[in-house]
Amino acid sequence: MERRAIERRAPSADEPISRVRLRTGRELSVVDLSNSGALVEGARLLPGTHVDVHVTTRDGRVLVRSRVVRAYVVDLQSNAVRYRGALAFDRPIDTSHAAGYAMPSLAAATRGEQGSDYPVNASSMNTPGEHRLTA
Repeated sequence: MERRAIERRAPSADEPISRVRLRTGRELSVVDLSNSGALVEGARLLPGTHVDVHVTTRDGRVLVRSRVVRAYVVDLQSNAVRYRGALAFDRPIDTSHAAGYAMPSLAAATRGEQGSDYPVNASSMNTPGEHRLTA
């Protein structure tokens, strides 16, 4: 039985919303999210504390205050510890799949018209009455 009030989704790796940044600068990977919160992985978070998180949405980057609901160790190795934490946003934000910036494809960028060639000699660029400065 699903107890969550709001549906969650896992963002794809190419979505800007798949990563969030704490105001202090640390970047977190988003495991899943909804309009009211996110499960993130990365830096150590302390349950019960408040953090400010930059989230990239359709409207641009949004700074949202969040409460760390829970946090736990997800992977323990001899040289690294990975943490997961559940964040509850103080206000709802739009995290729908269409959120984020649309990135132009390489094909669309190269389809445009080609520019004009440079003039063959520099003297043809000068108009009558225009003088070149020399050092």
